[in-house]
Amino acid sequence: MSRLSHVATAVLMATMLTACSEKEPEQAPPRPVLYSVVKTQQQATLGRYAGTIEARYETTVGFRTNGRIASRTVNVGDNVAKGTLLATLDPSDQENQLRASEGRMASANAQWLEAQADARRQTELFDRGVGAKANLDDAQTRLKTTRASLDQAAADVQHAKDQVSYTRLLSDFDGVVTAWRAEIGQVVAAGQEVLTLAQPDVREAVFDLPDEQVATLPTDARFTVTSQLQSDVHADARIREMAPQADAATRSRRVRLTLEQSPEELRLGTTINVQLSSQTPAHTTLPASVLIEQGNANAEQGQVWVIEPKSLAVSQRTVQVLARNGDQVVIGDGVQDGEWVVRAGVNSLKPGQVVKLDAGAEQ
Repeated sequence: MSRLSHVATAVLMATMLTACSEKEPEQAPPRPVLYSVVKTQQQATLGRYAGTIEARYETTVGFRTNGRIASRTVNVGDNVAKGTLLATLDPSDQENQLRASEGRMASANAQWLEAQADARRQTELFDRGVGAKANLDDAQTRLKTTRASLDQAAADVQHAKDQVSYTRLLSDFDGVVTAWRAEIGQVVAAGQEVLTLAQPDVREAVFDLPDEQVATLPTDARFTVTSQLQSDVHADARIREMAPQADAATRSRRVRLTLEQSPEELRLGTTINVQLSSQTPAHTTLPASVLIEQGNANAEQGQVWVIEPKSLAVSQRTVQVLARNGDQVVIGDGVQDGEWVVRAGVNSLKPGQVVKLDAGAEQ
């Protein structure tokens, strides 16, 4: 074999060894993921909620003195005018105190008249030069003391009269009796709740809204209030007041709506349906695990992995976070209806990574 042949053989062997040592790296297999399909929600998802018509202004009234309830002159649902007698207490104790006070006042008045007469006598004697100055001073002092006692007795009599008048419970305004909280024969203390009066002129709709729906309400949300018994009776309404936090048991917030019209058929206690009449911004509710970064629970933005349907590659996208409710999150802008969003293992993916959609992985 010639020297040239040896060189060619050596070059060929070196090339083969180099090719063997430079094998292409194996690509990682697609990573199985769980995903959720975006379902955009609008007004229809808020549904229809049941509520009642209530008075905006209600007052719980009671007696201003202690005693046993002797009578109730009105019932729940009765319309009462200002000054109407609502209930009475047994006035025996208060009347006895009044008689005792009047007796003390009569005694104080007699002592004051006697002191006046004595002061006049001592003044006349002193003026004629036959009376002592000390006696005159004592008489004038006694006159002032008895006058003070008389004034105190008069105040006690007025207080006793007020206590007697307090045994009669009167309405302070025109209203409707909505509840009784005490019965005849029951002993009540001063200020204890006896009945509730509502002012029917200003009515409003009251209902409970699920907490997860609060974030999706528009700032100028408007509602339609409809009577459950008369579907043709309805009124427009807007939010006047909403509870600042959800009830721990029901996870809902009490909402009070101002009625822009007040049909007579929407009386106090009427059962109603409440439905949102203005459009809500598009939003979707997804598992909270779709968010890549969850360090700040109050952040208004977050990132999710969106799966491209054809290539099954993932890309990171910034979304608007409207609300976080436990294991769910309400997302506004950032995702479209029908898109696939990774909901498990989000912190171990990389942009462009191909994933595998396991059967049954959708939620």
